[in-house]
Amino acid sequence: QGDPGSKILMALPGNIKIGRAAVCATYARAHDVTFGEGDPSLGGARTAELAGGGMIGVRPPLRANEEPVVRPYMQVADLRAAVGAASESGAEVAISSMELGERGTCAIVLHGGVEIGFWEV
Repeated sequence: QGDPGSKILMALPGNIKIGRAAVCATYARAHDVTFGEGDPSLGGARTAELAGGGMIGVRPPLRANEEPVVRPYMQVADLRAAVGAASESGAEVAISSMELGERGTCAIVLHGGVEIGFWEV
């Protein structure tokens, strides 16, 4: 499995208002993967497992004013510590902790206009 802090679990080009199928097709060809149907526990994201570990997903908007974003999620051993370290280094905490059932818990921070996700499994 390697260092848990180095694995990207999911990059969500969230809020694909038009052409989500086309985005999935692009990623599918680039990574030689097959996307499943939308996963309700991930906001309807269509996901695919990556050969080297991890997952990639594309989800629909969760709110009308949500802008498209590609957000990497890095697996961490301690979500609270990762969010705390990001906050101490100047990041704004957008979501400090969100339970995703059996998939674990995630958090999102904003650092200099870049969205960063952490995921504890």
